[in-house]
Amino acid sequence: MKVEDRLAEKKQMVERELERILSRGQSVLCQAMRYSVFSGGKRFRPLLALSSGESFGVRKEVVLPFACAVELIHSYSLIHDDLPSMDDDDFRRGKPSCHKAYGESVALLAGDGLLTLAFEVMARAPLDEKDLWKKEQVIKTISTLAGIEGMIGGQILDITSPLDKISEEKLYELILKKTGSLIMASVKIGAILGDATAVQQEAIMEYGKYIGFAFQIKDDILDSTKDMSQGRLARPNFVLHFGIDEAKQRLSYFVEAGIKALDEARIVSEEMCFMGQKLLEIEEKN
Repeated sequence: MKVEDRLAEKKQMVERELERILSRGQSVLCQAMRYSVFSGGKRFRPLLALSSGESFGVRKEVVLPFACAVELIHSYSLIHDDLPSMDDDDFRRGKPSCHKAYGESVALLAGDGLLTLAFEVMARAPLDEKDLWKKEQVIKTISTLAGIEGMIGGQILDITSPLDKISEEKLYELILKKTGSLIMASVKIGAILGDATAVQQEAIMEYGKYIGFAFQIKDDILDSTKDMSQGRLARPNFVLHFGIDEAKQRLSYFVEAGIKALDEARIVSEEMCFMGQKLLEIEEKN
């Protein structure tokens, strides 16, 4: 089976599980949560988690609850990012943002609901008694990388860093935390569940870090034309800091560095390499 077909199969598995997780009721809150989770996302993070687990011999069914939990956390972060008090975006993936569709109060609670639901999903993950310590380690990793030392720490840097004064070092810290953290968490899930060695865990985190940088650079490149055409004052990003040509060069560098980290640790994953390479394809963004 081709790598694209294997990833498509994994994505269908994620979609089915998210449908099950979010089929609790028809209240306006549940509708808003579903609206945001099923807004057309590519499921990049859960696919990385499943592919990482597979590379360490872990069954997809074991990884799936944790992969979906990361997607719930990612979706909550996008709801809050779009709020008028944050990035003030009226659209997400070509559709009205959650707060435009349901109002700010409901959107805020929908984000809260997705975040707390993620931890319920992980707590309920059916692992064998002997593997419960792995569940603890996964939850610890995700909570740390999604919290003030990771994603939220990056978000506060994002909203407090002046465009014209941010240093290169601080920009990398911002992106590593805001974007890279959940990607790093995603790939480490499989490593923890698959009893990866310390060397392999370090390498998988290096891959996650570099792919996180590449992911954000690609997003900044795609956003740059749209933002300038709309006269928006963008947040700190690679295109503003380095220019479009340098940003594209760094995109290529980080994809290559991520794949190299896997190769050097002899972690075999055609899917993770493929997802890294796909970041080099710059298509028009809606």
